[in-house]
Amino acid sequence: MIDVQRLQVLLTVAEHGSFNRAAAALRLTPSAVSQQVAALERSLGAQVVARSTRGVTLTRVGQIMVGAAESVAAELEHAQQQITELSTGRTQLTVATFTSGGQFLLPAALTQLMAAHPRTVLHVREGEPEDTLPLVRQGAVDLALAYHFDGPLPVGPGPGSSLEWMPLLEDPLYVVLPPGHRLANRDALDLADLAAEPWVLGCLKTEAYLRRYAGQAGFDPEIHGTTTDYFFARSLVAAGMGISLIPSIALAPELPGLSAVPIKSPGPIRHIGVATISGRNRPCITTLVRSLREQAMRHNGH
Repeated sequence: MIDVQRLQVLLTVAEHGSFNRAAAALRLTPSAVSQQVAALERSLGAQVVARSTRGVTLTRVGQIMVGAAESVAAELEHAQQQITELSTGRTQLTVATFTSGGQFLLPAALTQLMAAHPRTVLHVREGEPEDTLPLVRQGAVDLALAYHFDGPLPVGPGPGSSLEWMPLLEDPLYVVLPPGHRLANRDALDLADLAAEPWVLGCLKTEAYLRRYAGQAGFDPEIHGTTTDYFFARSLVAAGMGISLIPSIALAPELPGLSAVPIKSPGPIRHIGVATISGRNRPCITTLVRSLREQAMRHNGH
C-alpha cells in the first residue's frame, strides 16, 4: 500500500524542485523530507527523483506518482467539500484567475453564478497560470481562468492528471502608442516598423514573448520598463516613456490619446480558457463556465 503522506511529500518536492524548499513549505527538516522520499522509493522498488547539487528532478516513475498524488489530493478535497455541503447546506467554490481576465471576464460571470446559486460560498484567488493550474489538479481550486501563449499550457496535464482545458477566446496583443505617434493612424503594423522604439511592458511574460517575435522581425527590442499591470504600462505610454504590447481585453478603460494598433498576421496571441477537473459536474461550476463563455462570446462579437 502506498503511503498517502509520502505522496504529499513527493508532490511538494516536485513543486519546489528541492528537498530544502519542500522542507520549508512542509515545516519539516530536509532530512525528514529525504527520508520520506527514500521510503516511498523503497516501497515502489523504483527511483522517483534524480538528485543533484542543483536540486531534484522527477524520474518517469516520479512523474506518474506525482500525477497520482494530485488525483488523491483532489479526491480528498472533493470529499471534504461534499461533507461540508451536507453539514452546512452551502456549496463552497474556489475560483482562481489571472488579473486581466479577472477584471474583464469574471465579474459578470460571478454575478450570474450567485443569482443562480445564491447559497454558494465563493472564494477568489489571483495568480498566474503556472501557479493556479497545479492547484486545480490538486483540488485546492475548483476552477481556474487562465491563459497561455503559443504552445501548450504552462503547467499541462501530467501523467495520471484529469485536468481539463476548455478554450474561451483568442486574445490578440496590440501595439499601444502614445498621443501623436507617427504610426498611430496605421490599420496594422509589422513589428519591424517598431525596431527603433523604446518599450514598456505590462507583464513579465510579455517581454520574452516580444523578444521572440522581434527576433523573427530582425531586431532586439529596447525595454525601458516592465510592470506587472497593463493599466500601469499604458499610463507609462501616455507619459511618453515608450510603446507597449497589450492584450485586447486589457485595453479598457480607454486612456485619452492612446492608440491601439493590431499587429499584422501572424501576430502574437494569448489563448484564454478555463481549467477544471474533468468529471466534476457540480451545478455551480457548470453555471460559471457557461457564464464565462457568454462573456467571451460578447467580446468576440465586438
